Amino acid sequence: MSGTEAPPVTEPEAAPPSRSGIDRYFQITERGSTVGQEIRGGLATFFTMAYIVVLNPLIIGTVLDADGKLLGGAADPSGSIALVAAATALIAGVLTILMGVIGRYPLAMATGLGLNAFVAVGIASQMSWQDAMGLVVLEGLVITILVLTGFRITIFRAIPAALKTAIAVGIGLFIAFIGFVDAGFVRRVEAPISVPVQLSTGTGSLTGWPTLVFVVGVLLTAILVIRKTKGAILIGIIATTVLALIVEAIADVGGALNADGSPNPDGWRLGVPEAPDKLTEAPDLSLLGDVSLFGGFERAGIVTALLIVFTLLLADFFDTMGTVTAVGQQAGLTDERGDLPGADRVLLVDSIGAAAGGAASVSSNTTYIESSAGVAEGARTGFASVVTGVLFLVAMFFTPLVQSVPFEAATPALVVVGFLLMTQIKNIDFDDWEVAVPAFLTMVLMPFTFSITNGIGAGFVSYVAIKTARGKAREVHPLLWLIAVLFVVYFALTPLK
Repeated sequence: MSGTEAPPVTEPEAAPPSRSGIDRYFQITERGSTVGQEIRGGLATFFTMAYIVVLNPLIIGTVLDADGKLLGGAADPSGSIALVAAATALIAGVLTILMGVIGRYPLAMATGLGLNAFVAVGIASQMSWQDAMGLVVLEGLVITILVLTGFRITIFRAIPAALKTAIAVGIGLFIAFIGFVDAGFVRRVEAPISVPVQLSTGTGSLTGWPTLVFVVGVLLTAILVIRKTKGAILIGIIATTVLALIVEAIADVGGALNADGSPNPDGWRLGVPEAPDKLTEAPDLSLLGDVSLFGGFERAGIVTALLIVFTLLLADFFDTMGTVTAVGQQAGLTDERGDLPGADRVLLVDSIGAAAGGAASVSSNTTYIESSAGVAEGARTGFASVVTGVLFLVAMFFTPLVQSVPFEAATPALVVVGFLLMTQIKNIDFDDWEVAVPAFLTMVLMPFTFSITNGIGAGFVSYVAIKTARGKAREVHPLLWLIAVLFVVYFALTPLK
């Protein structure tokens, strides 16, 4: 056949569907998510950590400082609690929105648990509330400088991948344990001592309607997650809350304390699931800016004040590192080294949160591991954090409604998310004992000591010690040596002081 054949006719490629500005900015499509998933994830994260609006006021709003005063100079705890609740919701909302817009990852922020108790008991007992919060602000400024100089992200990248995975797994165990404890499913055993913890009321058996609600919530949420139901975590929280409201309406269980102040071991652990008398309440934000930046140095002395700042710094530094690693790996957003691209933006906002929390008199704010509930719901971008942050701002006016969600309805999400995080343990090479032993210590000491920082510290110190004993000290990054030494000092702070 002579001549040339005509080229085949090809159909023009279909133009890609137009994307909204929100989609492009947050890279929603690139990360395999949708706006609907992000909204559901933001809702799940909020409902999982909304308890902080209730819990933080109970921790720092009811404690007297060294001058015998409550936060904000309130005449009674109820006044202080209202002040702290409003400021807690405001700062959490603003910082979480900033984390979404600047960090662009599904990470939410609020007052750090553990740190707030340390501020209330360990710091305010030595000075005024204004002085204590001033030290928190200083710690936040120092850690912000470390981020701006690149030191914090350099340390983050120096950690071996196996230890990063161990941190994520340990946090999974830790938040599952938090879920069990906060729901009252597991409780500390009082004297005479037999075992550290037992089921429910310490009798070794499950008792009480709230415990049943929690168990139903765990099973329901787990089944929904296994069935890959869209909105599984959020549906679990809402459904369990409805069940709790019905149970309380019928059984009249009551709170942890009876009307006469006596303990009610079978009562709801924190909030009683009842329809609130009012839906809205005008927030009082008078706590903002009520701090004394250097007053703590005058009241407690320079050495003591520096040790306090150092303690806060280490806890903030490594708690956030663990949380970012765990959530990033769960979402599949980390690279082959286990690093989160653009983590410097996340750490910057987190560092600002420490100072902002102190300036608002609600203690240091940090990135929350409960963000993993939103990731489990499909969140992959900072848009989910914007949703969570807006809900916190709304919560300023709806604190009575937020209080209707009891621990027993929110904590099942933590247990299920703990399982999801723990699945990463398969990525650790347990045949390499030089890494496996530090990884093991990291994982188990987080729940056993109820501290993310302790677990990370034990992992780093043991890793350096084992490598050195094996004649492989040169394989240890110089920054890990520095961190190990700092953790040794951290663990010895009390005897040093």
